[in-house]
Amino acid sequence: MTATWSTVDTPIGPFTAIAADDGAVLASGWTAGPDTLTPLIAATLRPAGLRRLPDLGPITRAVQRFHDGNLAAIDDIPVRQRSGEFLTHAWDVLRKVPPGQPVTYSEYAALAGRPSAVRAAASACARNAAALFVPCHRVVRIGGALGGFRWGLDVKRWLLAHEAEAAR
Repeated sequence: MTATWSTVDTPIGPFTAIAADDGAVLASGWTAGPDTLTPLIAATLRPAGLRRLPDLGPITRAVQRFHDGNLAAIDDIPVRQRSGEFLTHAWDVLRKVPPGQPVTYSEYAALAGRPSAVRAAASACARNAAALFVPCHRVVRIGGALGGFRWGLDVKRWLLAHEAEAAR
């Protein structure tokens, strides 16, 4: 399979998405190209080749609209990730965390049905290949500390502030 990719400018830097033929996001994040994203895609989903497009249609529009304040714009974009049963379920749960209402890693573990699996919940965030569309930035430490984020704490801070402001 050959996947397509595109980069769009956002207020917090370039954002690149890689999409399957059917329009599902395979990987995405705040980077200027696909090189850092491709290794994040599960081996069984990793494309044999990549083709750059100026625009990925609904994906590009959703990224632009989200950054412009339409937080729901990302909700209907399909995402395809593969891993074990818990991680796959945990990524689905992340898509249901409302913008402007971050949860702690402990709360996230409970939402995913395994309240004692806080480390596994944190691992789901760390292994998430489809940043923004699977909003792992909405998970914080107890007390509100940011925790980690593959794309940097400045990006996570901006996203949380943007969502808090737009959700008002």
